[in-house]
Amino acid sequence: MMAREYKIIEKYEEVPNVHKFVIRDPRIAKKAEAGQFVLVMANEKGERIPLTLSNWDKKEGTITLYVLELGVSTMELVALDQGDSLYSLAGPLGNPAKVEKFGSVLIGGGCFGIGGIYPIAKAMKEAGNHVTVIMEARSNYLLYNHQNLDSVSDELYIATADGSSGINGHVQEKYEELVKEGKKFDRAYFMGCTFMLMQCSKATKPHGLPTGVALNAIMLDGTGMCGCCRVSVDGETKFVCVDGPELDGHKVDWDELFIRKHIYREEEAVSYQSHACRSLTGYERDQKKEGGA
Repeated sequence: MMAREYKIIEKYEEVPNVHKFVIRDPRIAKKAEAGQFVLVMANEKGERIPLTLSNWDKKEGTITLYVLELGVSTMELVALDQGDSLYSLAGPLGNPAKVEKFGSVLIGGGCFGIGGIYPIAKAMKEAGNHVTVIMEARSNYLLYNHQNLDSVSDELYIATADGSSGINGHVQEKYEELVKEGKKFDRAYFMGCTFMLMQCSKATKPHGLPTGVALNAIMLDGTGMCGCCRVSVDGETKFVCVDGPELDGHKVDWDELFIRKHIYREEEAVSYQSHACRSLTGYERDQKKEGGA
């Protein structure tokens, strides 16, 4: 059997620190469903990191991922260029998002979640729902994926922390604004950093709006064997990789999740600041191709 080659077909920086990857893997593209993720290794000595499937093309046999550079592993990943290959790629993993005809659906995405919510919004629209999307970023220059999201939503809103585009605020504040205007929703789904997911869940809970959140816990093997991604939901232990990634935002023990996510924060910061990337820099690549030093 021939070894699988996970070739990078397209790669560029979408907005500062967020990189778009289009990778060839027909087997994952064939089976992918909205809400699932893959585990990626940039090189042989790297770690496996979970990334949400942001799009896929069954005909072309490709998948699309958005990578936010935050630590050593993502730094090694974004150092790769078009034409390079990943060391390892496993998926699709996790349960697909709960998609059915709910009626009116609210979908919010921030940071890497702006790319990740596209398949959810598309699937919800295809199921016959009225889809409202809210994008969140610190500033307007960090917003991306407008065209894709606009094509699958009935209403698209923007929130920025500095007020440079849309409302001056966040997803949950735009949601509250829409509720005050008389808009009603039957289902909500959010993807982004853990703090955003918590805030959005707290905003929808008083209104009794069923809320799914795509949790991004620490993960190792992605099959429920290691237990790294465990989280308490309504007092019961769940594993994000096999019970999620979508879980009930109103029942997640957010305090416990924050403690678990931040347990290696100091070590991660030191490692990122002191790490010498093993991959060639862009300048060194060019020099090598041109036969320079």
